[in-house]
Order: sequence, then C-alpha cells, then structure tokens
Amino acid sequence: MPNETTYVAFAGPRRVAAGSLAELLPALKQRFDLDRSELVLVFEVETGRQVDFDLRGTLEEVLERAGGSPRRGPGRPKLGVTSREVSLLPRHWEWLERQPSGASGALRRLVEHAIQHEPGKERARRLREALSGFLSSVGGDRPNYEEACRALFAGDTARFEALLQRWPKDLREHAVQQARAAAAAEERSGPAAT
Repeated sequence: MPNETTYVAFAGPRRVAAGSLAELLPALKQRFDLDRSELVLVFEVETGRQVDFDLRGTLEEVLERAGGSPRRGPGRPKLGVTSREVSLLPRHWEWLERQPSGASGALRRLVEHAIQHEPGKERARRLREALSGFLSSVGGDRPNYEEACRALFAGDTARFEALLQRWPKDLREHAVQQARAAAAAEERSGPAAT
C-alpha cells in the first residue's frame, strides 16, 4: 500500500518498534505478554497522534481488532472505508455523478491525486506539526524543548538537532529524522514566489 500508515512505539525514551501495523503489533504483543504493566506510547508518524491498541488475546485477534473498524454503519469497514457527510454544490454533485466509478470513486481519486502532488511547503508544515505533537508527548520536560520547537517551526534543522543533543538517543534520532524529512519536503518546493 503506497500510503500505509506507519507507527513508532517508545517505552520510556527507547524506541521498541516501528513500521506498519503488521510490523508493529507483533512486537508490541510480545512485550505486552512479557510485562502487562509496561507503559508503551505509540504514535502515528504522519500525524504525531498518540494511539492505543488493545493487546489482549491472541496476535490474530489483536491484528483483527486493529485492522478492522469498530464502528458499524455505512461504508466498507473491512477495507477501512467509513461513510461521512460531504457538502457540495449541486454542480459538484452533478459532475461527480457523471464519473465512471461514481461519486465515491471520483472523490477517492481526487484525494489520492492531491496527496501525491501535495506542495512541499504544505507537506513540510504537516510533518512539523506532527513532530510537534510527538515532541509535546515525549519531550515536554526535556532540556531545550521550547527552543527546539521554535527552531523546528523556523525551519532551522541544524539548530533543532543541536538543541536535542542531550536527549536520549532513540527520541533524538526519531525527531531529527522527521525534522530532516520536513526540511527536504520544503526544499523540493523550491524558492517561495515573490
């Protein structure tokens, strides 16, 4: 899957797992079975949002719960599709209804195209916001946290990296990797229009 969600998990300052659900959950399940009291924080890399998984039961049950959609109703939950309301003007609905695969298919194609052609500055902003959420959760009490956030949003990656030098290795490496990804996205967008 080209746009598959990736996750990173930390037990304290140590990275204990990373990757897709299929890569992450077996490692988390194994740790959970060894010590149910261990606190592991899991984050979606693209959003910085902290997520929780129910690790009780067999690995197959854990994977099924995490991959399926608990909500019932319209949509195709086994595929991860959920139904939500969209408000459009009548001419938009008319155009969508004329599309070969219908309104839903056309909207999915439009969104996928927008994701793949997202401007570099917008992607950089989104990556920085996600990293900020992660930093707030794991580093709010660490040295230079506030200055590091200022450097991150200023696009000063070298200063950001320098400010994180006293942070634990795994936290620092993940944060620096994401900050560099944001800087690279911004560089690909080229100089700002004047």
